[in-house]
Amino acid sequence: MIALFSAGIAPAFALMAFFYLKDRFTEPLSLMVKTFLFGALLVFPIMFIQYGFMAENMSDSFLIQSFLLSGLIEEFFKWFIFLYVIFHHTEFDAHYDGIVYAVSISLGFAAVENILYLLTNGIEHAFTRALFPVSSHALFGVMMGYHFGKAKKSKQNRNWHILLALLVPFLLHGTYNYILKIVSSGWLLLLIPFMTGLWFMALHRMKTANQQVIYNA
Repeated sequence: MIALFSAGIAPAFALMAFFYLKDRFTEPLSLMVKTFLFGALLVFPIMFIQYGFMAENMSDSFLIQSFLLSGLIEEFFKWFIFLYVIFHHTEFDAHYDGIVYAVSISLGFAAVENILYLLTNGIEHAFTRALFPVSSHALFGVMMGYHFGKAKKSKQNRNWHILLALLVPFLLHGTYNYILKIVSSGWLLLLIPFMTGLWFMALHRMKTANQQVIYNA
């Protein structure tokens, strides 16, 4: 059980350390823990809502499963937590901070989801889970946090960037899940290019957000 729990949570901690240490001005650990725990607690209401849709036979379509049950519901709850817990917080005072906190919320969610999956399906899935689902949640968080950071630092187009903070990760998340559902044995042929592109996009946004600190200094 200890090995399974460690395998489930270690990828989230490793990715969190990577994104956290990229910040030029590190954020308070107490707030990082708080956002991580909020993300972790989101798993349970989301599972309840998803179960309700499935119980009512409202999730027969791959599009509904991918974009509504996974993409929209999961990213909306993360977006909602960020908007009402972090967006007006005094510690959120730089563009890159948005990425750090959004990734923290996302990885809290991913860690609990990963542990529950490994409990059900076995620890032998730990590597592929770390490589794809856990890291994808982190990258969706980068996209969300980037636009929240834009909204925080500039009043111009603020509402538009707040909307994009939900819309972009929702569409990426839905696409990720749709790829998994429409292909079976050949899923890697599509998923690896998608994840590679997602990493490039995320790293570019991280660099851009950190450069804003230099330009505003």
